[in-house]
Amino acid sequence: MIRMFSVVGLLFVASAAGAAEPEFSSELIFPLNPRHNHAPGVAELADGSLFVTWYRGSGERKADDVEVLGARRPAGSTTWSEEFPIADTPGFPDCNTCLMVDARGRLWVFWPVILANTWESCLTRFQVADQPVGTGAPNWSRSDFILLKPADFGERGRAELDGLVAKLPIPPTGQLKGAIDDARVKLGDKLYQRLGWQPRCKPTVLPSGRILLPLYSDTFSISLMAISDDEGQTWHASEPLLGFGAIQPAVVRRNDGTLVAYMRENGPLNKIRVCESADEGETWGPVGTIDLPNPGSGLDAVRLQSGAWLLVYNDLVEGRRSLAVSLSDDEGKTWSHTRHLERQESGQYHYPAIIQAKDGRVHVVYSYFVEGGKSMKHAQFNEAWVRAGK
Repeated sequence: MIRMFSVVGLLFVASAAGAAEPEFSSELIFPLNPRHNHAPGVAELADGSLFVTWYRGSGERKADDVEVLGARRPAGSTTWSEEFPIADTPGFPDCNTCLMVDARGRLWVFWPVILANTWESCLTRFQVADQPVGTGAPNWSRSDFILLKPADFGERGRAELDGLVAKLPIPPTGQLKGAIDDARVKLGDKLYQRLGWQPRCKPTVLPSGRILLPLYSDTFSISLMAISDDEGQTWHASEPLLGFGAIQPAVVRRNDGTLVAYMRENGPLNKIRVCESADEGETWGPVGTIDLPNPGSGLDAVRLQSGAWLLVYNDLVEGRRSLAVSLSDDEGKTWSHTRHLERQESGQYHYPAIIQAKDGRVHVVYSYFVEGGKSMKHAQFNEAWVRAGK
């Protein structure tokens, strides 16, 4: 009876999505600002309001004045609140943000603190608000670091690296050879295996209750998952997703339980990277590509209530002036519909964060860089709007 009800419910949602009229609106969350504003997270709170975070400062990892800010949009409103402080580690940059609302309605914000003005030196922090609904900054009930001890991946990493080097048309020399030799040494070093993991995309909560927080390392240009099976009390590391140049994973789950991680391309392939797990994120298969472009920029993904998947990404091989949303009806095998949130001659529209609200509307927040300054932009639309594309 429960299974039949679930199937009927899904069919109803899918039918309603297909019958709806396309809806779309967008707005800046705050006026263009001369400082560096980047890397948002977005979440829907229990009362239907939206909560957004990003970081702001005079730069990124090399600027010690970088802090995390937030803003709210009440349910039913089209106006965002004034920004308010979320986190500011004195003397250290606080960077990429992502958000999660857990099964108890608690709001989690994750971000890296940069210890020595290099991405390789970061540690991931988080804060939790038990009662996040309200105005201004929430009262944070818990604050901590995520400290990980991955199983030694030095041997596997060096084998993967050697395989890539063997495919080069000529043996590496000079600076490239030095970088490869340095990476071979660091791959077996406990400090570099444990330090430098940072978030970008939102956590995925599995039906078992397991939380997967996607992390990546600019030390090696690889990814892994921080995993919690006790509602975020403790965390352990998955095996890494060993595809050099594949970072900032966004994770979605197929009906058969397979997890699919889509990743930013940080190498020469110019295509979105992909990897799968059959054991709830503990281990991951080989890293490949899908037939969608990526210019070395962040992406995000979400499974909709209808069962369709959405992927938001920069659909160019160079530059970030075009930001697309693509829809899949077959769990990522093909992407049949595409619409553009931005498609301009100049500017950068990137680092998107995507969620679906309880009312079925999709919300994307992304960094908005134009000649007059920088902001966060929010776009709201329904599934029908995406399906109206090609």
